[in-house]
Amino acid sequence: MSELASDPVAQRNSVGEPPGRGRSFGAAFLIVGAGVAMSNLDQFIVNVALPQIGDHLGHSSLSSVSWVLNAYAVLFGALLVPAGNLADRFGARGVYLIGVAGFTVASLACALAPNVWLLVVFRAVQAVGAAAMVPASLGVLLAATPPQKRLTAIRGWTALSGAAAALGPALGGLLTAGGWRWVFLINVPIGLAVLVAGPALLPKPAARSGTGRPDLLGAALVTAAIGLLSLAVVKGSDWGWTSAAVLGSLAACVVLLGLFVAWCARSATPVMPLSLLRIRPFAAASLANLLFAVPFAAMLLSSVLWAEGVWHWSAMRTGLAVAPGPLMVPLLAAKGGPLVTRFGPARVTAAGCVVFAAGIGWWIATMRTAADYPVAMLPGMLLTGVGVGLTLPTLIGAAVTSVPPDRFATGSAVVSMARQVGAVLGVAGLVAVLARSGDPEQVFRQGWWLVVATTLLTAVVYLAVARSRPAASR
Repeated sequence: MSELASDPVAQRNSVGEPPGRGRSFGAAFLIVGAGVAMSNLDQFIVNVALPQIGDHLGHSSLSSVSWVLNAYAVLFGALLVPAGNLADRFGARGVYLIGVAGFTVASLACALAPNVWLLVVFRAVQAVGAAAMVPASLGVLLAATPPQKRLTAIRGWTALSGAAAALGPALGGLLTAGGWRWVFLINVPIGLAVLVAGPALLPKPAARSGTGRPDLLGAALVTAAIGLLSLAVVKGSDWGWTSAAVLGSLAACVVLLGLFVAWCARSATPVMPLSLLRIRPFAAASLANLLFAVPFAAMLLSSVLWAEGVWHWSAMRTGLAVAPGPLMVPLLAAKGGPLVTRFGPARVTAAGCVVFAAGIGWWIATMRTAADYPVAMLPGMLLTGVGVGLTLPTLIGAAVTSVPPDRFATGSAVVSMARQVGAVLGVAGLVAVLARSGDPEQVFRQGWWLVVATTLLTAVVYLAVARSRPAASR
């Protein structure tokens, strides 16, 4: 089969127990997909419900209510690498199911939260469960996949992740029609179904070094560093970008990252092997994932805030208005494989970024305070959907398929962490711009110009880094 010859995963030894030992790949993909979809949906599904949450829980300040988003994004991004390392070391299936259990319980607690700050706490617990689920899910899936199908499985996994994240606002709009608490309650039956079916249907991947001691110091350093970076960006507009709190947080982040790198270089079993960053396709795609997550997250939030805040649409109407763009993502993800094979991931990513930027440019040119969805919002939404469908699965696939099998969970965790850091930066940057007083058209245009600039920066950086010298064969 020609796909096998080009599949770097299939060319290595299988991970874990041999696939197909009485277990259905379809069932495993469904169970893993449910967890991946839940965690990715929840990063953005709350966007649509945010105004309603603020109204019902007595917080009208966007900077305060935005912590419902940021608490999840900060902890999720900070804990991904330690969780991925645990999955590689001690077995992905167990880590995955523990993550699902924690995420499900936290979702129920979020739905019952009586005030904003308890909701923020429960969202943080939810993020811990999600951080365990996402990197472990790929290791579980590959253990259930025949070698010749692994590249296809990875593409399906990345397409599902991207589509779920993009569909969050649309589904959030439908659920919010029954009350904001439904955006959390929807996770409970899905999580319970996974916990019932998972132990019987999921294969048990072999741990890489189950007797080794986890790198607790490395995990603490990277968690604290990413958390401080996110905190500085999220609170920059409130504290002042030149305040001692922001500058101190950024300085501490730099110091902790330096200590983290130094520790990983010395440790026998580091939480993140630095050898991963020497794999050029992985490093380039991870950087591009971080950069593209900035405009992606800002675009999703801005479209919701515009529809609800400027056009005064209901959450349901907003969700339906946003839906056509996300519906383009799975279609383009499925068709993107041949394009990547023919033109390479860098060119496909650059093309996707250009299309995405064109969609935002359409909004800059046409969006007005008088609602005109077919002419103004819809074309831009479709273009951004095409751009995401070309870019996001390509970048995730390029990174994950370049790492060795015994590092799948850690590698996917690094990529996911990069995306979460970018999402935090995107949401915080947009909130900082929109917090300014003035004409809504002018304020939103400033935010959208920022989105265009960071999108084009993604294309330029990825083309430069990925093609500056040939990737070393491994």
